[in-house]
Amino acid sequence: MELLCLEMDTIIRASPDPNLLCDDRVLQSLLTIEERFLPQCSYFKCVQKDIQPFMRRMVATWILEVCEEQKCEEEVFPLAMNYLDRFLAVVPTRKCNLQLLGAVCMFLASKLKETRPLTAEKLCIYTDNSIRPQELLEWELVVLGKLKWNLAAVTPNDFIKHFENTLKLNGYGVGGGIYGCFLFSC
Repeated sequence: MELLCLEMDTIIRASPDPNLLCDDRVLQSLLTIEERFLPQCSYFKCVQKDIQPFMRRMVATWILEVCEEQKCEEEVFPLAMNYLDRFLAVVPTRKCNLQLLGAVCMFLASKLKETRPLTAEKLCIYTDNSIRPQELLEWELVVLGKLKWNLAAVTPNDFIKHFENTLKLNGYGVGGGIYGCFLFSC
């Protein structure tokens, strides 16, 4: 759809349910579920022989830059990183496939969290066409299989509204959204 300069696509979101934000059981459930979606070992020592921590950092930076440039939802980046870490914790991966894996993880996270997800073609362009859309789609199935199709991982972003609400109830009056929560994390 072609938009004029002043027009924007607006995405309407439901506001958080205050009943859920005030219920401690929800936060406890998030903590319990989060443990199921964490990598089980230090995969750089146990699983990965070819990939080093600095390589993961480079892919993470690339994923973040793509997410920012594409104005992805805030949840896409941490979810993509969760998928990347969980995959690397179980599958020895060659370093030549690391950006492909990062693109696949971003593709999956985008499909789960975006109303208009990133396309395979667009992600291939961000890799300077070092991967093909068909390759990305093939790896998508591999990643889904290794993650056992468990994609609804709990990420740090899922806790922010709960912490923000708790701080407000305790009289801290956090008004700075996400950034207000970080003020109290020291």
